[in-house]
Amino acid sequence: MDVTLLGTGAPAGLPRPDCPCAACAAAQGENARAATALLVDGAMLLDLTPGAAFAAARAGHSLTGVRQVLLSHPHDGPAVEVPAGLPQPGRVPDGRELALLTGHRVRAVAMDSPGTGYAVTGPDGQRLLYLPPGGAPAGLEESPESYDMVLADVVGRPDALARLRAVGAAGPTTDVVAVHLGHDVPPGRELERRLAAAGARAVPDGTTLAVGAYEDVPDVPRRTLVLGGARSGKSVEAERRLEAFPDVLYVATGGSRAGDTEWASRVCAHRERRPGSWRTVETCDLVPLLKDEGPALLVDCLSLWLTDAMDAVGAWDDAEWADGGQRALRDRVHELTEAVRATRRTVVAVSNEVGSGIVPATASGRRYRDELGRLNAAFAAECEQVLLVVAGQALVLRG
Repeated sequence: MDVTLLGTGAPAGLPRPDCPCAACAAAQGENARAATALLVDGAMLLDLTPGAAFAAARAGHSLTGVRQVLLSHPHDGPAVEVPAGLPQPGRVPDGRELALLTGHRVRAVAMDSPGTGYAVTGPDGQRLLYLPPGGAPAGLEESPESYDMVLADVVGRPDALARLRAVGAAGPTTDVVAVHLGHDVPPGRELERRLAAAGARAVPDGTTLAVGAYEDVPDVPRRTLVLGGARSGKSVEAERRLEAFPDVLYVATGGSRAGDTEWASRVCAHRERRPGSWRTVETCDLVPLLKDEGPALLVDCLSLWLTDAMDAVGAWDDAEWADGGQRALRDRVHELTEAVRATRRTVVAVSNEVGSGIVPATASGRRYRDELGRLNAAFAAECEQVLLVVAGQALVLRG
């Protein structure tokens, strides 16, 4: 089964008309995207958009063989003209199945927002799932097998992909293609990087994909370190990397700090930003978590883990530091990095990058700066991917 993406953009397209943002200004050439529409084996059109016939012609196809046109979501704006020869567009009621003479079967999937998803099975048994913009499947049950391809709003609704993965509808070999792309994420390499972290990819308008082509599925880094300064966006970047995966365990190393209202407001802001399906544990005992089997870990952050470790070995006192404290801290760091090396879990860790700032005025401050630099370097050595976040922009240092 082949799918030609006549468009891959949001309903308003990319760039959006009259939008002055940087993402729209840069959306030229392959980065420009018409509203999403899919041509399946030349026989079925999923979503009818303006200029669909011209888009098909540019991709080397014709719409003359289309036997069914299905709409996935309400269309704003003026009515779209139906090209001559095409059947009138319609929608399949949720849960109902439609059989085409071409051998394709289409089942309507209920969404948690206005719209309809379509599960298409080809004549040879290959399966794809197409979801509308801003929508995620509602009431999913355990799936005996995963789809070969999922086309969804990965940027706008990463939790939709997490839901599919939670029930086995999207697996390691599922080709996840991002559609309905708007100006929420800068185009080009930044979009590719964000999607790859979610195990997804984007393709230019007019691309024809073979359903079930496993070699195109991007590899998701299993261990990632995200570095950055204060308010750089490092925690947001780390959280974004796991939004499309289910059952994430968020490991908060900072504790609650009873009585500190400013700290409590920071913790609350972090909690509200996370998906509701994530669990949170407050601990600095990271080694047992890394040794256990389980869902992905998000550790935020190593800087506070180091503070706790230095407290435990008396590192702030010069005499205790010289009398075994330094050695004890190095042993703790070594134990942690060995656990990272051996872990079978997906891990995303956050840490502060403080070595580029002002030299601390105290010996203990300089000691902390130096030890954090050593910890970051040792942890990074065990990670497939290392990022540095500056002003909300992620720079890939490794991977």
